[in-house]
Order: sequence, then C-alpha cells, then structure tokens
Amino acid sequence: MVAKIVIICEEEFVGDPDRTTNSVTAHSIGFSLKSKFGIADVANRLISAPADRLLTTIRNLEKENVVFVILINGESGQKSSDVSSLKNLLKIESPSPVICLSSCSLSTDECALSIAKLCALSCSKVRSAVSHHLATKRQARLVDDIQTHTKSSFYLDQIEHTFDSKNQITGNNVAFVDTTTCSIPIRLEGKVRDRYDLGHSLALVTTDRQSGFDRQLAKVPFKGQVLNLTSAYWFEKTAHIIPNHLIDVPHPNVSIVKKCTPFPIEFVVRSYMTGSTSTSIWKNYDSGVRNYCGHELPEGMVKNQKLWKLLLTPTTKEEEHDRPISATQIVEEGWMNQIDFDVCAKAALEVFAFGQQLAAERGLILVDTKYEFGKDEEGNILLIDEVHTPDSSRYWLASSYTERISTGLEPENIDKEFLRLWFAKNCNPYEDEVLPEAPKDLVVELSRRYISLYEMITWKDFKFEEGSEGKIASNIMRFIA
Repeated sequence: MVAKIVIICEEEFVGDPDRTTNSVTAHSIGFSLKSKFGIADVANRLISAPADRLLTTIRNLEKENVVFVILINGESGQKSSDVSSLKNLLKIESPSPVICLSSCSLSTDECALSIAKLCALSCSKVRSAVSHHLATKRQARLVDDIQTHTKSSFYLDQIEHTFDSKNQITGNNVAFVDTTTCSIPIRLEGKVRDRYDLGHSLALVTTDRQSGFDRQLAKVPFKGQVLNLTSAYWFEKTAHIIPNHLIDVPHPNVSIVKKCTPFPIEFVVRSYMTGSTSTSIWKNYDSGVRNYCGHELPEGMVKNQKLWKLLLTPTTKEEEHDRPISATQIVEEGWMNQIDFDVCAKAALEVFAFGQQLAAERGLILVDTKYEFGKDEEGNILLIDEVHTPDSSRYWLASSYTERISTGLEPENIDKEFLRLWFAKNCNPYEDEVLPEAPKDLVVELSRRYISLYEMITWKDFKFEEGSEGKIASNIMRFIA
C-alpha cells in the first residue's frame, strides 16, 4: 500500500500548484513524488498551525500508513523553536515515521527520492519506481561521463589532426610487397569495407569512408577502427550463443574471418516502432500496413513506442531493392530451408536480447539491428559481417527516453543523420555529379560520436591509431595460405 505523505512547512515554502518553479516547495516535491514514483496522496500543512489542530491531524491518521515530512530552510534561519516543538509533538504522539529535509541543501527531486525510499519499505510498486529512477540517473551519468571524455582536447586534437593531414583510412594505400613465396591478394572494394581473399580465409578492411545516398559523403577519422573493434567486441561477447566467422584482429581496421557462403536474408530484429526507410516497421505501419513480415500489428500504435515483444522482421538481399519478408515466405520462396532459418532466427533473437541487456547497463537502448549469417566450408552456421555497430544498429539514450516520448519528442540518439541532412540541404546527393565537401566541424563531430559509442558500448578507452594504413598489408600477409 502506498503511504500518505504529509509535508509540513512554513507558508512561504508551500508553493503554487499552478506554477512551475526551480525552488524547493511542498508542491514541487508533491509533483515529483507523483510523476516519478507514483505517490499521489500528498498533503501540505503549515508549521505555524495551532498545536491542537496538528494533534487532531496526527490522531486522525494513526491507523493509516503515513510519513510526516518537515521541510525546513536552514539558510533563512527558520524558527528553530517551531520546528523543534513540531518534531517533539510528532515523536511523542505519532506512530508514523518523521523525516526532516532541508530545502537549501537538497533539490526537489532529491527530497522526493528520500521520501520515496522510505515509502519503498512497505510498497513494492514504489520500490520498483525508485529502482527505475536510480537506474535512469546512473545511465545518464554514464553517458555524460563518456561525452565529457570524448570532448576533451586530446580527443579533439587527434581527430582534427587526422582530418587536416588527410590520414584517414581509405583503403587506397594498402600496399602489398611483391614476393615469390605467395601471391598478392586482390582488393574487392565495397562501400565501407574492402575484402581480400587469402585462400582459406578473408581479410576485411573497414575504412573511414562514410557512405549515404549510394555515394561517398566523407572520410571520417577513426570510423573504420570503431566499426571493426566494436564488431570484434560483440563477436567475443556473443560466441556462447552462436559461433562466428572471426579468426583474428591483427590491426584495428582489419578482421581475418572464415570463408562463408552468406544466406541471402538480413535478419532484422526490432524492439521499437520506429524507422524512416521504406522497409522499416514504422514507415510501413504509418502507411497502413498491419501485417508486417508475418506479424499482426495492433491499431493505435505510435512512433517510437516499445513493441510488445522482440520482432524478427527479415529482409531479402536483392540487387534492385530489399523487401520485407515473412518467415513463411522465406522458406516457400526458396531463400532458405526451414532448418537453417530456424537456427538463424533463434540466434538473432538471443543475440539481440543479450545485446539489449548489456547496452542497458551502459546507458543505451539497442533499438533495432540487422544480422547476417552464413555457412562455413564444414556446413556450420556462423554469425558473420558486423554486430551491433553504430552503422548496423540504432541506439538511443536510455535515461531520457521515457520523458521525451511522453512529451512527443524524438528519442535522443548518437547517429550520423545530421551529416546526411547537411548534404540533403546543400545539394542534390542523388543527381549532382560532384558533391560539396563536408564541413570539417561536422566530420570531426561525427568522428567523436562514433568514438563515444565505442566507449559507451565496450567501456574501453579508445586507442588512436593514426596513420596506420601502411601497416595493414603486412598484418594481412601473415594469414595468406
């Protein structure tokens, strides 16, 4: 049962219920108790009330679950005799707990939290709300700490120096030395990653190239290192769920992986009703689709709300355009057989659930992501490509999600969308033959955001490897069969 709260204070600290204020008042504490902890039964009384009136109040509440709160202001020299008399009266006459809070040393939320913690002793609902509040505050502190860390002059100097000296990893300066002992691998260039066939394995080189609108938009310092090392981190963390293709990481931008035959399906897992692309769940729902990838979607859902469960929403990998597809269609159309699909589907949901749990501990919400799977030469199904990187996944800041959604705002995120918006505003990225150069401040900020996400996810300090493109070839050569 939620306790009744009686806040007793001087008249000037009662406050105005119709006016928001930064001051600590009985009304502001009451509002915080209701909005954050679900404690709505809050009454205010005056310290200056006649003793017999207060005594009547105490006796009327003897059989109820009550907490008396005396709100004092030590800074203004409040009449200590009145407070002392009141405390003694409550101590002698009331069986209920009494706490004193100072408005000059505590904030409104801190006062409310102190009261809620006491109420949590007898109410599991309040206890749950207190735990959630503390977790949210912790998540905010985690994010603030890393944002402060990556905004330090050392980080910004490293990023700016790499940008100014054009030392980003482009893949164009990976120079193999000709040798008679083995053949030089051929470079197969992708949008962001280059691939080298080493015989029994592949070398994947993740560059700093930033793509968008099917074009290269910029070269973002250290982006490739972030993507490669983030994937390596998640491959290691999820190996107990499903084996993966990673063999070694000989260089911050290089992964040596097993050769696999990829399945022609992307396993997209979603936890929220969001997205802006033509294949996203929100874009389809907003246009009237109610059966999405085999899932029946209820009426009345709104953008960015949490789904009732994790949804697996696969898409095909086709030359012209990807399309959402159901589990039944995947098998019926011959994209995969049922046994292989079931293995991949189960792994995708389990890896995502594990990722969400770890992300929450880091102050993040893992909103949605895509996985790719393939079969190695022995017929084993492996997790391949990339895992939970800033490019393959959507992350929101957990601490502000509930408040922002309740006020109709978009969730806070750390993404690359602002760079795409700049190009969309300053040119026609689909038709212009030559694109303008992205401003330095935007590219530097994007680099910092990538690094921030890496540190938030892994809890590792980022190690800058500037000018390391020349070391890539020698690290790859060690693995040539």
